[in-house]
Amino acid sequence: MPNPRIISALALLSTIVAVVVIDYHRGEPVRPVKPIGTPQTIATPLGLPPVPVPADNPVTVETIALGKRLYFDTSLSIDKSVSCATCHDPGHGFAYPGDVSTGVGGKKGTRNAPTIINAAYYTTQFWDGRENTLEKQAEGPVQNPVEMAHSLAGVVARLTNDPSYVTAFERAYAGPVTFDKVEKSLAAYERRVVAGDSPFDRWYFGGDQHAVDKSVKRGYEVFRRVDKGNCASCHAIAEHTALFTDNEFHNIGVGVRNGAPTDLGRYEVTHTDRDRGAFKTPSLRNIAETAPYMHDGSLDTLLQVIDFYEAGGNANPWLDSKIGMLHLTRREKADLVAFLNSLSGEVPSEALPDEILSKH
Repeated sequence: MPNPRIISALALLSTIVAVVVIDYHRGEPVRPVKPIGTPQTIATPLGLPPVPVPADNPVTVETIALGKRLYFDTSLSIDKSVSCATCHDPGHGFAYPGDVSTGVGGKKGTRNAPTIINAAYYTTQFWDGRENTLEKQAEGPVQNPVEMAHSLAGVVARLTNDPSYVTAFERAYAGPVTFDKVEKSLAAYERRVVAGDSPFDRWYFGGDQHAVDKSVKRGYEVFRRVDKGNCASCHAIAEHTALFTDNEFHNIGVGVRNGAPTDLGRYEVTHTDRDRGAFKTPSLRNIAETAPYMHDGSLDTLLQVIDFYEAGGNANPWLDSKIGMLHLTRREKADLVAFLNSLSGEVPSEALPDEILSKH
């Protein structure tokens, strides 16, 4: 008959092993960690819902400050040449001003770096949705050979060698630097990078009839009507808020060559045939600041984007059923551009770097 004491001891040992697992990929123990600093409330701008905050990463003054420092620090990359802000530039709507991102050694990626404004509201991250949280998203660029080309353990070692970082992590979390804390801090900062209260919001949700002109109001009708732009079928507007995304994935015919997508997009995550060439619906907030457009940065202006949809996208077997020729007039296109230009709001000043604040 088995000895009950031995069974209990083995059960306890297995529990300990399960809780304190060495993640050799990171080179650090994996333990739940939560911030210990001063709780920070994130204001909700007009037109947006409250920012989702995970239970294991409550936002604090200290983690936002630490995350902001990390976001602009090129030491996260292997050769200290690339920071998060290199590709998600606050001077360009927290997006990339070129077609596709450029990483260490001038290496080119294959996709345009999207804005991080309101990324906190996405249910998945990256164009293909391969990560579910802002925290996990932070791991990708650090390790990507054409972005930062570093390792998680290498980042931790470099930060640990900086006494000021050691102090900042101690204040924010207690204990040593770990990449779990790095990604939690970056996510905390990014949850502060929100923008609402745009002219559109003040008109549509706030009732201020003078917040926008007649062209914007006409453009809104083009945007929402199924027999016109039908834009709202994917770039959703709810009763009290507007994220301008359905958080879904669609093949709209971008990047199609010889009848097939050159980038498989969501398919690379799901391996489901209908996801070939499908990409996440981006929010349209602050879109006037984030050109070029589409996942490959192939369209330079909002009018070019509208003309692309006007033509029904590029035909391919996986083209979304919502995509079709629009037959918009010249004035309707101009009104639609005016509407899109009305969607820009201000990012909180504390999320901006000093060089941008000094220009305001």
